[in-house]
Amino acid sequence: MKIQEIFTSLQGEGKNQGKPCLFIRLAGCNLHCRWCDTPTSQGAGMEMSLDAILEQVWRTNPSYVCITGGEPLLQVDELERLLASLHKRGAVIDIETNGTLDFSRLQPYASICMDVKCPSSGEVSHPALLAKIRHEDSVKFVVSNEADCRYAQDIMKTHPIKGEVFFSPVFGTDYAPVVKFVLTNNLPVRFQVQLHKILGVQ
Repeated sequence: MKIQEIFTSLQGEGKNQGKPCLFIRLAGCNLHCRWCDTPTSQGAGMEMSLDAILEQVWRTNPSYVCITGGEPLLQVDELERLLASLHKRGAVIDIETNGTLDFSRLQPYASICMDVKCPSSGEVSHPALLAKIRHEDSVKFVVSNEADCRYAQDIMKTHPIKGEVFFSPVFGTDYAPVVKFVLTNNLPVRFQVQLHKILGVQ
């Protein structure tokens, strides 16, 4: 597998925010978001065998693992084998994906966090994939302005979402307009900032 890095930190986002987590960041991405906060993951990364990855993972004996990127689903066959091994050992697993590739074959092993790209990203997800989101999965809209918020609101109206929905402002932007939009429109979402960036951890 093409790996960018493996590290431990606190989960900074999503429904498991604040939990100690082992992150496996896969290399390679099929998008180029304007505000991408992990541009190095778009590179080739380093090739690691499944055994080598698992050996490094088991050193920390994690109870919670997050597979992120880049876009993990670009390596879906190898990823499925990795997930099966992690799942067999009882790890709780999240997969972060950009909402452009079908993730359903991985759902038996992990919960999905689908990042729906808003206009300010310069990229587009496939909202039809929201129909595959289960109650144990989640959806994230990274928003930087009111136009992004309105886009997310429209997506939520036209594509019913079973899982929890997060509004996450682009780090460093003014959060106030996003908070105001959520409250004014009484949106059924959780407003969430990136905890790891506030704490200054990886």
